[in-house]
Amino acid sequence: VGGNEAMVIDATGAVTMPSQPAFLVEVGTQDNIATSSNITVLFSNEIFDNNADFNTGTYTFTAPVTGKYQFNVSVRLNNLDTAADYYQTRLYTSNRTITIDTIDPGGYSADIDYYTGGTSVVTDMDANDTAYVAVRQQAGTAQTDIDANFDGTFFSGHLVG
Repeated sequence: VGGNEAMVIDATGAVTMPSQPAFLVEVGTQDNIATSSNITVLFSNEIFDNNADFNTGTYTFTAPVTGKYQFNVSVRLNNLDTAADYYQTRLYTSNRTITIDTIDPGGYSADIDYYTGGTSVVTDMDANDTAYVAVRQQAGTAQTDIDANFDGTFFSGHLVG
C-alpha cells in the first residue's frame, strides 16, 4: 500500500499487519484524585501505538476505521477512603459506557491500601469514535492515587474485525 507493507505472511504462515490499529499505554503519576467527579485516567506513556491512534495529550484512543475493537483495562487504586460512597472505573466510548468495576469501601474497617479492577471487552466503534478510561470516587477525602506501575494500571486495544 503506497510502497509500504500492509500485511506480511512469513514462511511459517504467521501473519503480521504493521499498520493494524493497536496500542498499549500506561499511566503517569496521578495522586489525590478529586472526589465526586469523573477523573480521566492520564495514560500518558506509550509502550506501543502501531497506527498513532492513541493521543497521550488527551489520553484518548480514536478509531481510524469502523469495526470491532478489543479493549483491555486495568486500574489499580491506592489508599482508598472508607468514607467514600463508592469507587467506579469506566471505559467511555462514543457508542456506550462500560462499567469496569464498582467497589463500596464502606464495609472495610480501615482505609484500603490498594484495589485493582479490570476488564476485557469487544465493542463496536465507528471511524473517529473515541475511547478513554475514567475513575470516580463518590464523596470521601481526596486521598486516593492511581497507581503508576505498569503491572497495575494499563490500557490497551486493537482492531479485531
